[in-house]
Amino acid sequence: MHLAGKHALVTGGGTGIGLAIAHALADAGAHVTITGRRAAVLEEAEGLRLSGQVMDVADEASVRDGIAAAVASRGPVQICVANAGIAEGRALPKTDLAFWRQMMAINLDGCFLTIREALDSMRQTDWGRVIAVSSVAGLRGLKGAPTYTASKHGMIGLIRALAADYAGKPYTFNALCPAYVDTDIVSSNVTKIMERTGMSEADATAAMVGVNAHGRLIRPEEVAEAALFLCGPNSGSVNGQAIQIAGGEV
Repeated sequence: MHLAGKHALVTGGGTGIGLAIAHALADAGAHVTITGRRAAVLEEAEGLRLSGQVMDVADEASVRDGIAAAVASRGPVQICVANAGIAEGRALPKTDLAFWRQMMAINLDGCFLTIREALDSMRQTDWGRVIAVSSVAGLRGLKGAPTYTASKHGMIGLIRALAADYAGKPYTFNALCPAYVDTDIVSSNVTKIMERTGMSEADATAAMVGVNAHGRLIRPEEVAEAALFLCGPNSGSVNGQAIQIAGGEV
């Protein structure tokens, strides 16, 4: 229960990786605010030390008001997990500006707004952890997904700059970079690959699983354990890092 008394905020916390991280932090004693756009999903996920807050990370006013409400109810945010995001591949010649801007608004702008607002209260405390859930696409080019890749690279750049800005202070900034995780996003992308290419479901799934070096989808709980480590009592010297969770990929 080493996080007892700490307030954690996890965007996109109602499902998938975000929910797994929220549960891990709550099990360690933190009170966790999970955010998302769908009230029903948040209500279903709520439980012991998990409270929902409707918030759209692509909307500045929504992020500002949502985090302010969470701070008013549960105190300063000392653990900020910028997890909310979307994933979709599209070749550059087929990418219009609306698609580009939507991806950036949710993945990159959402990360920026969430961290900025959370830091306002975190900097009033003597300890804090900021974690951005990026992707292996934040470290290399993901074939067929230039817009997604650019958004995830931007998240890592933001984290590295903040780590430099706050070096020597009791706050750390790190990114988690998983490969394909067994979540609804992967299931949705399998369907899109099938529609786009005519592949069978098995072949479309294999195409995604094949990116993971160990030949299987990563469990959300594996990503959550990495997040929990970054909030642990001996994590203060891990700062500005982009940590791959990819089954052995180098």
